[in-house]
Amino acid sequence: MKKALLTTACSLVIILALSLPGSSLAATTAYTVQSGDSMWKIAVKYQVGVSEIISANPQISNPNLIYPGQKLNIPTTPEVTAYEKEVARLVNVERAKTGLPALTYNWELARVARYKSEDMRNKGYFSHTSPTYGSPFDMMRAFGIRYTAAGENIAKGQMTPQQVMNGWMNSSGHKANILSRNYTQIGVGYAKDSAGRGYWTQMFIRP
Repeated sequence: MKKALLTTACSLVIILALSLPGSSLAATTAYTVQSGDSMWKIAVKYQVGVSEIISANPQISNPNLIYPGQKLNIPTTPEVTAYEKEVARLVNVERAKTGLPALTYNWELARVARYKSEDMRNKGYFSHTSPTYGSPFDMMRAFGIRYTAAGENIAKGQMTPQQVMNGWMNSSGHKANILSRNYTQIGVGYAKDSAGRGYWTQMFIRP
Protein backbone atom coordinates (compact mmCIF):
# COMPACT_ATOMS: atom_id res chain seq x y z
CA MET A 1 0.00 0.00 0.00
CA LYS A 2 1.27 3.43 -0.90
CA LYS A 3 2.18 5.46 2.16
CA ALA A 4 -0.01 8.54 2.51
CA LEU A 5 1.70 11.91 2.32
CA LEU A 6 0.39 14.16 5.10
CA THR A 7 1.05 17.88 5.50
CA THR A 8 -0.43 20.69 7.57
CA ALA A 9 0.13 24.42 7.91
CA CYS A 10 -1.58 27.11 9.96
CA SER A 11 -1.79 30.88 10.08
CA LEU A 12 -3.10 33.33 12.66
CA VAL A 13 -3.87 36.92 11.76
CA ILE A 14 -5.02 39.37 14.42
CA ILE A 15 -7.20 42.02 12.77
CA LEU A 16 -10.19 44.20 13.53
CA ALA A 17 -13.03 42.06 12.25
CA LEU A 18 -16.30 43.31 10.80
CA SER A 19 -19.35 41.25 9.93
CA LEU A 20 -19.58 39.97 6.38
CA PRO A 21 -22.60 40.99 4.32
CA GLY A 22 -25.43 38.49 4.54
CA SER A 23 -26.05 35.74 7.02
CA SER A 24 -23.94 32.59 7.28
CA LEU A 25 -26.87 30.78 8.89
CA ALA A 26 -28.38 27.98 6.86
CA ALA A 27 -31.42 28.79 4.80
CA THR A 28 -33.61 26.13 3.26
CA THR A 29 -35.00 25.36 -0.15
CA ALA A 30 -38.05 23.18 -0.72
CA TYR A 31 -37.75 19.90 -2.57
CA THR A 32 -40.47 17.44 -3.60
CA VAL A 33 -39.34 13.81 -3.47
CA GLN A 34 -39.36 12.15 -6.89
CA SER A 35 -39.71 8.49 -7.83
CA GLY A 36 -36.38 6.73 -7.31
CA ASP A 37 -35.04 9.31 -4.87
CA SER A 38 -33.09 8.45 -1.76
CA MET A 39 -31.65 10.73 0.88
CA TRP A 40 -28.20 10.14 -0.63
CA LYS A 41 -29.32 11.02 -4.17
CA ILE A 42 -30.88 14.21 -2.91
CA ALA A 43 -27.73 15.00 -0.89
CA VAL A 44 -25.57 14.62 -4.00
CA LYS A 45 -27.97 16.73 -6.07
CA TYR A 46 -27.73 19.62 -3.60
CA GLN A 47 -24.16 18.90 -2.43
CA VAL A 48 -25.15 18.75 1.21
CA GLY A 49 -24.70 16.02 3.80
CA VAL A 50 -27.40 13.45 4.45
CA SER A 51 -27.21 14.20 8.17
CA GLU A 52 -27.93 17.88 7.49
CA ILE A 53 -31.00 16.98 5.44
CA ILE A 54 -32.24 14.66 8.20
CA SER A 55 -31.74 17.38 10.83
CA ALA A 56 -33.70 19.86 8.71
CA ASN A 57 -36.62 17.43 8.38
CA PRO A 58 -37.71 16.17 11.81
CA GLN A 59 -41.09 15.30 10.30
CA ILE A 60 -39.45 12.34 8.49
CA SER A 61 -39.63 9.50 11.00
CA ASN A 62 -37.56 7.05 8.93
CA PRO A 63 -35.03 8.66 6.54
CA ASN A 64 -34.63 5.32 4.78
CA LEU A 65 -38.29 5.45 3.73
CA ILE A 66 -39.19 8.53 1.71
CA TYR A 67 -41.96 8.64 -0.86
CA PRO A 68 -42.72 10.58 -4.05
CA GLY A 69 -44.61 13.75 -3.23
CA GLN A 70 -43.11 14.26 0.22
CA LYS A 71 -41.78 17.75 0.89
CA LEU A 72 -38.25 18.14 2.22
CA ASN A 73 -36.36 21.17 3.49
CA ILE A 74 -32.86 21.24 2.00
CA PRO A 75 -30.43 23.35 4.06
CA THR A 76 -28.34 25.78 2.04
CA THR A 77 -25.63 28.30 2.94
CA PRO A 78 -25.20 30.37 -0.23
CA GLU A 79 -23.03 33.13 1.25
CA VAL A 80 -20.71 30.65 2.95
CA THR A 81 -20.50 28.44 -0.11
CA ALA A 82 -19.68 31.42 -2.32
CA TYR A 83 -16.73 32.34 -0.07
CA GLU A 84 -15.50 28.76 -0.02
CA LYS A 85 -15.64 28.36 -3.79
CA GLU A 86 -13.94 31.70 -4.31
CA VAL A 87 -11.00 30.51 -2.21
CA ALA A 88 -10.78 27.40 -4.38
CA ARG A 89 -10.88 29.55 -7.52
CA LEU A 90 -8.06 31.73 -6.21
CA VAL A 91 -6.02 28.60 -5.45
CA ASN A 92 -6.32 27.56 -9.08
CA VAL A 93 -5.35 31.06 -10.21
CA GLU A 94 -2.12 30.73 -8.23
CA ARG A 95 -1.50 27.22 -9.55
CA ALA A 96 -2.02 28.38 -13.14
CA LYS A 97 0.66 31.06 -12.68
CA THR A 98 3.23 28.30 -12.16
CA GLY A 99 1.88 25.94 -14.80
CA LEU A 100 0.26 23.54 -12.35
CA PRO A 101 -3.02 21.78 -13.16
CA ALA A 102 -6.17 23.05 -11.49
CA LEU A 103 -7.51 21.24 -8.44
CA THR A 104 -10.99 19.74 -8.71
CA TYR A 105 -13.48 21.01 -6.15
CA ASN A 106 -14.72 18.14 -3.97
CA TRP A 107 -17.95 19.11 -2.20
CA GLU A 108 -17.73 16.21 0.26
CA LEU A 109 -14.23 17.31 1.26
CA ALA A 110 -15.50 20.90 1.50
CA ARG A 111 -18.17 19.68 3.90
CA VAL A 112 -15.44 18.20 6.13
CA ALA A 113 -13.42 21.42 5.93
CA ARG A 114 -16.46 23.45 6.94
CA TYR A 115 -17.06 21.20 9.93
CA LYS A 116 -13.42 21.82 10.93
CA SER A 117 -13.81 25.60 10.66
CA GLU A 118 -17.05 25.48 12.64
CA ASP A 119 -15.41 23.27 15.26
CA MET A 120 -12.54 25.74 15.73
CA ARG A 121 -15.08 28.54 16.13
CA ASN A 122 -17.40 26.63 18.45
CA LYS A 123 -14.67 25.12 20.66
CA GLY A 124 -12.48 28.23 20.73
CA TYR A 125 -9.22 26.72 19.48
CA PHE A 126 -6.88 27.21 16.54
CA SER A 127 -5.02 24.02 15.72
CA HIS A 128 -4.78 21.24 13.18
CA THR A 129 -5.70 18.84 15.98
CA SER A 130 -9.37 19.04 16.88
CA PRO A 131 -10.64 18.04 20.34
CA THR A 132 -13.68 16.70 18.50
CA TYR A 133 -12.26 15.00 15.42
CA GLY A 134 -8.53 14.51 16.08
CA SER A 135 -6.03 15.16 13.29
CA PRO A 136 -7.28 16.39 9.90
CA PHE A 137 -6.34 12.99 8.46
CA ASP A 138 -8.34 11.14 11.11
CA MET A 139 -11.20 13.51 10.43
CA MET A 140 -11.16 12.92 6.68
CA ARG A 141 -11.20 9.17 7.19
CA ALA A 142 -14.03 9.41 9.71
CA PHE A 143 -16.11 11.23 7.10
CA GLY A 144 -15.35 8.58 4.49
CA ILE A 145 -12.78 10.55 2.51
CA ARG A 146 -10.20 8.24 0.93
CA TYR A 147 -6.79 9.55 -0.01
CA THR A 148 -3.21 8.58 -0.78
CA ALA A 149 -1.95 12.10 -0.03
CA ALA A 150 -3.59 14.78 2.09
CA GLY A 151 -2.87 18.21 3.51
CA GLU A 152 -4.55 21.01 5.43
CA ASN A 153 -4.17 24.77 5.72
CA ILE A 154 -6.02 26.73 8.42
CA ALA A 155 -6.30 30.43 9.15
CA LYS A 156 -8.17 32.72 11.52
CA GLY A 157 -9.16 36.37 11.35
CA GLN A 158 -9.16 37.19 7.66
CA MET A 159 -12.26 38.87 6.31
CA THR A 160 -12.41 37.77 2.69
CA PRO A 161 -11.22 34.98 0.39
CA GLN A 162 -8.60 37.31 -1.09
CA GLN A 163 -7.26 38.25 2.33
CA VAL A 164 -6.90 34.66 3.46
CA MET A 165 -5.25 33.68 0.19
CA ASN A 166 -2.82 36.59 0.49
CA GLY A 167 -1.91 35.38 3.97
CA TRP A 168 -1.44 31.79 2.89
CA MET A 169 0.60 32.71 -0.19
CA ASN A 170 2.93 34.81 1.99
CA SER A 171 3.62 31.79 4.23
CA SER A 172 5.99 29.15 2.90
CA GLY A 173 4.18 26.20 4.49
CA HIS A 174 0.74 27.21 3.24
CA LYS A 175 2.06 28.12 -0.18
CA ALA A 176 3.71 24.72 -0.47
CA ASN A 177 0.36 23.02 0.08
CA ILE A 178 -1.43 25.29 -2.38
CA LEU A 179 1.19 24.71 -5.07
CA SER A 180 1.84 21.05 -4.38
CA ARG A 181 1.84 18.56 -7.25
CA ASN A 182 0.79 15.87 -4.77
CA TYR A 183 -2.86 16.96 -4.69
CA THR A 184 -5.63 16.81 -7.27
CA GLN A 185 -8.69 17.86 -5.25
CA ILE A 186 -9.56 20.63 -2.81
CA GLY A 187 -12.32 21.41 -0.32
CA VAL A 188 -12.66 24.72 1.51
CA GLY A 189 -14.55 25.42 4.73
CA TYR A 190 -15.47 28.82 6.15
CA ALA A 191 -17.19 29.90 9.36
CA LYS A 192 -17.37 33.15 11.28
CA ASP A 193 -18.00 33.91 14.93
CA SER A 194 -20.32 36.47 16.49
CA ALA A 195 -17.62 39.13 16.23
CA GLY A 196 -17.22 38.47 12.50
CA ARG A 197 -13.85 36.71 12.76
CA GLY A 198 -13.32 34.22 9.97
CA TYR A 199 -12.17 30.64 10.46
CA TRP A 200 -10.82 29.10 7.26
CA THR A 201 -9.82 25.55 6.35
CA GLN A 202 -8.38 24.21 3.12
CA MET A 203 -8.18 20.45 2.72
CA PHE A 204 -6.25 18.89 -0.13
CA ILE A 205 -6.21 15.28 -1.27
CA ARG A 206 -5.11 12.91 -3.95
CA PRO A 207 -7.53 9.96 -3.96
